Amino acid sequence: MSSTITRIFAVFAPLALVAVAGCQGTVALIPNNDPELRSPPSSFAADAAKRHYEADAQRVPDSQFRAQYALIMKEIDLANISNLDWVNVEVWINEKYVVYCRTFDAKSSKSLKFTMFYDHDGHPFDTQGGTNPIEKVEVFRGGTMYAVVAHVAD
Repeated sequence: MSSTITRIFAVFAPLALVAVAGCQGTVALIPNNDPELRSPPSSFAADAAKRHYEADAQRVPDSQFRAQYALIMKEIDLANISNLDWVNVEVWINEKYVVYCRTFDAKSSKSLKFTMFYDHDGHPFDTQGGTNPIEKVEVFRGGTMYAVVAHVAD
């Protein structure tokens, strides 16, 4: 029995090390479906440092985007349900953490890991065990801040 466990460990331990080493510098174990969102965390942090929350922007409720977030998976699934392609889209959590999407095609969705969202100071978004909940998801595009209807995923 112990030799079987030793053999299993000998096979899987190196694979685990490769998986951990290979994940450094990525935001997810499985690459994002959108090639534009396959950047390392440092790129997301650098981009967020250049952006600021447009507190004075015109605000409207959004009927073109829907979001659901999965706390266990640490991601937001954001869907563009409109018939229009959008460009230069900033997705904001709690008016502080942002991820930039250069394009967002009509009738499509994006899976945005929490590790893609950074604040201006380079801190990644985390719910911190519920002490930093998602209170607001917004999309800034075309000079307007849109409040997105967001639900916790079942």
